[in-house]
Amino acid sequence: MTTETTEQETPTPEPFGGLGQAARNVFTAENTLLVTFLAVALALVAGAVLMVVSDTTTLDKAGYFFASPGDFFSGAWHDISSGYSALFKGAIFDPATVSGTPAQFFGPITNTLLLATPLIFGGLAVSLAFRAGLFNIGGQGQLIIGAIFAAYASFAWHLPIGLHVVVAVLAGALGGMLYGALVGWLKSWRGAHEVIVTIMLNYVAFYLLGYLLNAHGFHDPTKAGQAVSKPADPNARLPHLFGDSVGTDVGLVIALAATLATAWLLGRSKLGFEVRALGINPRAARIAGINVARTQILAMALSGLLFGLVGVTQTLGTTNPNNNSLSPNIDAGLGFDAITVALLGRNRPWGIVAAALLFGAFNAGASVMQASAGLPVDIVNVVKAVIVIFVAAPRLVQEIFRLRARRASVATGGQA
Repeated sequence: MTTETTEQETPTPEPFGGLGQAARNVFTAENTLLVTFLAVALALVAGAVLMVVSDTTTLDKAGYFFASPGDFFSGAWHDISSGYSALFKGAIFDPATVSGTPAQFFGPITNTLLLATPLIFGGLAVSLAFRAGLFNIGGQGQLIIGAIFAAYASFAWHLPIGLHVVVAVLAGALGGMLYGALVGWLKSWRGAHEVIVTIMLNYVAFYLLGYLLNAHGFHDPTKAGQAVSKPADPNARLPHLFGDSVGTDVGLVIALAATLATAWLLGRSKLGFEVRALGINPRAARIAGINVARTQILAMALSGLLFGLVGVTQTLGTTNPNNNSLSPNIDAGLGFDAITVALLGRNRPWGIVAAALLFGAFNAGASVMQASAGLPVDIVNVVKAVIVIFVAAPRLVQEIFRLRARRASVATGGQA
């Protein structure tokens, strides 16, 4: 009798306890954080190209490029460095303000935080609906209804300090929640597509706002000929977070609290599990005993609630230039900007915070870039659009940077 033995094949041990493989895994196509970072880098390169081609002086130097290439490269570097330097100074920190007042020193970063606050709410709203398999593009309408509720509570009622602002914030959240729940009800019980419904409800909210801004009891009688509401009571306005000299208000704290709550809801709660299960496979969720109609309504209601808080920040926050009154352009395009923020944040709560901060920085620095560097604000809008394009099509980034697919190392062995 003969016995044939085969030795089990063992994998080659990784150096440094597996850190080598971990380091290599960073540079793979599956690393969404790396892909997002590279998408931002590519967008900044595209922005740099636009800065160069928008300067006619630099383009004139390109006419004799082969005779004196140094002139063109010098002009191009001046355009790019001055543009992004001004963007940084307007969004993060200006070294010239080191010896200035606290408002000047912290002004850029607090402006970024202020402009990022509504984007955090909006991004969370879009992602929460998306995780339930719903596409909520009704942010414009929901934030308008939230703003109407918050504005009415702010000027029609006169409550003690502290209580009034809480009531106004809750009123705005309630308005957005009811408008979002309406979409969920039409979707779950009447089979209406949420995209069509939200688009139509955006128009309803917009024209309702236009009517109210000219209606008796809502319109400010001291502003004849202007479509604005009565100003909010001072007790109902969101207080400043770092003092009156700095623009950031407590809306930022509410936004971070909403992020924590959303992360807990999706990751730790029974409702969050039902929302995620519904988003993955509605049929399987129904077979598993999940009440699909109820979950859809709750998901859209919570999404609308978050958009209602966007309306609160626009109405009662420090960004409102009209003495905390409503105006026809109260939405400021935030309903659609929220979609790009949610996409860039990969529909993850803390990723949305990071994406909102990035877009807030772009928005805060754009005006400074135009004023000091003479570059158009549209360059920043193009950069944001290119970021979204590359994030939405990660295969482009993977092919440009030659990111390899991660190989799973599986040790196999047998005995014959």
